[in-house]
Amino acid sequence: MTDAQPAPRILHIDETQSTNADAMRLALKGEALPLWVIAGRQTAGRGRAGRSWVSPEGNLYTSIAFCCSAPMEKAGQLSLIAGISLFEAIRASTDLARDAPLRLKWPNDILMGTAKMGGILVESTTARGSPGFLAVVGFGLNLASHPDDLGRAATALSQHAQAPAPATLLDALAGQFPEWLDLWKDGDDFAAIRRAWMERAGSIGEAISVNSIDGPIRGTYRGLADNGALLAEVGGELREINHGDVALGGADTPNGDA
Repeated sequence: MTDAQPAPRILHIDETQSTNADAMRLALKGEALPLWVIAGRQTAGRGRAGRSWVSPEGNLYTSIAFCCSAPMEKAGQLSLIAGISLFEAIRASTDLARDAPLRLKWPNDILMGTAKMGGILVESTTARGSPGFLAVVGFGLNLASHPDDLGRAATALSQHAQAPAPATLLDALAGQFPEWLDLWKDGDDFAAIRRAWMERAGSIGEAISVNSIDGPIRGTYRGLADNGALLAEVGGELREINHGDVALGGADTPNGDA
């Protein structure tokens, strides 16, 4: 999708189980890509690692399916590109104050301060097209309301600004995402994405906790590695973390971030 592409098609659905599942199914059936799917409500929304995503009406539930020419090992970087795109779409489509604490959290969350406001889910397959892969990127953003049972702080954009309609936010997002993909250059210029993502994330030196595959880790945020992994200083040593749930504050226990 980093070459010249036709204008994306947008499929509006009142209710569905999962926009990611719909986008993947339609892409594998041979639908013209890129294709956006947006739903008014999801009945089986999914977050990262198969977690459920609460999906009442009034919030943004959308996914894009597209063919990506990057090497498959770079697919994980799409969540960082998506985060930047969603961040900028919010800024472009709302009256959110410039000093509002809108920020990104590795690898796939968008926060307001320390409260979760949205998440991203990336799925990929080599089943359609070669070289490269078929990518589906799902975006969930609390516009009108937020769940109260996440086990951590959550918020909705309506608590901080005049929240746009989901379709309005999607229009902004559909403009931002291909621009950031173009800057990425199929993974050849991840350095530009890395810089942009870190500018929109927390401060270097922030205390974090990570529920990693090797067990709980408490350390200090040190930015992103050249491949998009999280860098954390743990016990005086710099560690590269490729998978895990991150909580802000060294004393916090990481929990199920979508």
